Amino acid sequence: MVRIGVIGCGYWGPNLLRNFLKIPECQVVIAADLDPARLEAVRRIYPAITTTTSAEHVLESDAVDAVVIATPISTHFALARDALRRGKHVLVEKPITATSAEAEELSRLADERRRTLMVDHTFIYTGAVRKIRELIDAGEMGEIYYYDSVRVNLGLFQHDVNVLWDLAPHDFSIMTYLLDKEPVGVSAVGASPVRWDGWKLESLAYVTIRFSDETLAHFHVNWLSPVKVRRTLIGGSRNIVIYDHLDPDNQIKIFDKGVKILEEQQRYQALVQYRVGDMRAPKIDQTEALEVACQHFVHCVLTGERPLTDGRVGLRVVRLLEAAQRSLDGGGGQFTSLVGEPARAGAVNASERKGS
Repeated sequence: MVRIGVIGCGYWGPNLLRNFLKIPECQVVIAADLDPARLEAVRRIYPAITTTTSAEHVLESDAVDAVVIATPISTHFALARDALRRGKHVLVEKPITATSAEAEELSRLADERRRTLMVDHTFIYTGAVRKIRELIDAGEMGEIYYYDSVRVNLGLFQHDVNVLWDLAPHDFSIMTYLLDKEPVGVSAVGASPVRWDGWKLESLAYVTIRFSDETLAHFHVNWLSPVKVRRTLIGGSRNIVIYDHLDPDNQIKIFDKGVKILEEQQRYQALVQYRVGDMRAPKIDQTEALEVACQHFVHCVLTGERPLTDGRVGLRVVRLLEAAQRSLDGGGGQFTSLVGEPARAGAVNASERKGS
């Protein structure tokens, strides 16, 4: 039995509580939040769970084996570090930390203490993303040419992070899971059209990632779209896949379409030949992704297996975010190396929010 303490009962914490309570092999024993009203809501639904306004009570409790952290990004490192030092296993909300140095330290500490460290990159645990990985591993996609992702909606504006650090971790984690390629450079442009009381973080951004084999990945994240879109297009030499997370019936569509370079002796006719075949939509496991992620975390704690989204995976995502932020801070347009000084972190301090 894994005894769990949850720190943070705001937007995402209640979803974690609900899913962990489905798992027979674990028990949620305590939940913490600074807001008493949130704790009152937890007590009304789950009266057996102890509540507290002190994260320290969760960290120091001998009745807690694993700590689940669903708090602002700026607090992730300190809470996860202290939990690991106390011998707790840790599941932390995305992104794992505000800097790559912090992510490296947590990964080192987890290995040193032989504790499970997992990042809640929820979309990797969806049936759709796992199915795409199966297609790629089976060679059905052929050589991957490009990766194009759109994640836009109206809000929710965050007071302490820009749209890059809020939305892009989802898509960076999916791409990292699907593509066995080495990113070498990142270019990003963004804008801050919405401002109030000095708040002027980017609310829309376009990011391009270049890989060592010249494959390109492009991402559009936006808090100012009138419609919600969660769509990814992956182009391969054999098939092209469209992943639409918001399409309940056909989340994945596989198109047998593409081009073929003609042999030298045929080039007087045309340079390329177009292939237009059928479209198919495979059956997708509809189990809630967060439920799968929570089950995976408990399994790894009990067995000692390394999580699919461990600290090292979280580190790769943060490095991409830092490189994109460096490009944004430099005015965008130029590819920035993935190696360099840490960029402005995802969680900013009060003076930066005020624009001073």
